[in-house]
Amino acid sequence: ACGTRPLAIGAAYVGLRSAGPAVVPGSNRQLTFGGETTATIAAGALVVSDPVELTFAPLSDLAVSVHLPGDLPTSFGITGRYARQTNYISAPGDFTAEEIMPVGRLTDDWYFVCGIDVVAPQETGAIVALGDSLTDANISTHDGHHSWPSQLARRLVARQRGRPMALMNQGLGGNRILHDIRGDSGLRRFDRDVLAQPGVTHVIVMLGTNDLRNRPGRPEEEVTAPQMIAGLKQFAVRGQACGLEVIGGTLTPFENETFLPGAWNPKREAVRQAVNEWLRRTDAFDAIVDFDRALRDPDHPTRMLPIYDCGDHLHPSDLGYHAMGDAIDLSLFD
Repeated sequence: ACGTRPLAIGAAYVGLRSAGPAVVPGSNRQLTFGGETTATIAAGALVVSDPVELTFAPLSDLAVSVHLPGDLPTSFGITGRYARQTNYISAPGDFTAEEIMPVGRLTDDWYFVCGIDVVAPQETGAIVALGDSLTDANISTHDGHHSWPSQLARRLVARQRGRPMALMNQGLGGNRILHDIRGDSGLRRFDRDVLAQPGVTHVIVMLGTNDLRNRPGRPEEEVTAPQMIAGLKQFAVRGQACGLEVIGGTLTPFENETFLPGAWNPKREAVRQAVNEWLRRTDAFDAIVDFDRALRDPDHPTRMLPIYDCGDHLHPSDLGYHAMGDAIDLSLFD
C-alpha cells in the first residue's frame, strides 16, 4: 500500500499453524496467482491469489509464508501491522514449503499480507472493527488474542443461536479520524479497510482518542468536539450508503496517561466527554457500544478502573480488552 516500487513474490503458502513456526503436517498449500507460482505486486496495489482448498475450524490459527527474493532496502517503504503476535523471519532462502520454518529472527509485525478470504455459508455476515491501538490491543499479552475484536469473535462463535459472523480487526496503532499519522486517517482508509472488505455487513468504529492526544503537537491538529463529530458522521453516512450497519463506540478514559506524558488535559477531557455524550444521544449510527462505561471507574470516571488498566492509563489490560468485547450486544448481529 505504501511501497515505492514493485514487490516480487517468489513463492507463497498457507497452512494450519500448529505451534511456533510450524504448520500442521499435510496442511501447507502452495498459492498460485493466475496459475503462476510467482507474482509481482505493483506499488500501491495488491494481488489476490487463486483459491485453495483448506478446511479449518473457526478461530483456527493460519500461517502464511511468503518468499521475497528481491532486495528490500529501507527506502522500499516496508509497512507492517503491529500484531501482538509472534511472527517469524527466516535467514535468506525460500522455506515456504517447509513444515517447520527455520527462524532467523522474530517480529511483532505482519508484513505485506493484508488478509485471508474464506468461503463461508451464504448467510454469514462480517464485522469490521475500525480503530486504533485500543482495537489492535497494544500492550496486551503476546500471542493471547486479547483484543476486544478477538473477544467478540469468541462470543459470536460460542453463542447457540444467531447469524454466523466473521470478524476483521482493522485497528491501526496511532490512527485518528481526521489526520494522517503512521498511516492513513480513518476517513482516508475507510473505503479500503471497510467498504472493500469481502462480505462486510457491519462496522464498529472506535476512533478519536488519538485525535484528542495530538501526538505531533501541531496547533492546527488540535481538534474540537464538532470536528470529531462531523468526522464520525461521515463514517455513518458512507457505511450506511453501502448497506452496512454502522455502530459507534464511545472513547475510553485516559486521564494522566504515561504512554505520552502530557497528552491528557482537562480541555481534551471535556472534548472526549462531549463526543461521548453526542454518541449516546445521536441517531446517526445504527447502534452504539459504550466502551467508556464498560471501563471507567464509577468513582472517578475520567480514568479506567485499575483492574482494566494495563498501567499506562491509556491502554486496557487483557481483562480490560475482554470487558470491551463483552460490552457489545450480540443481538446487533442476529
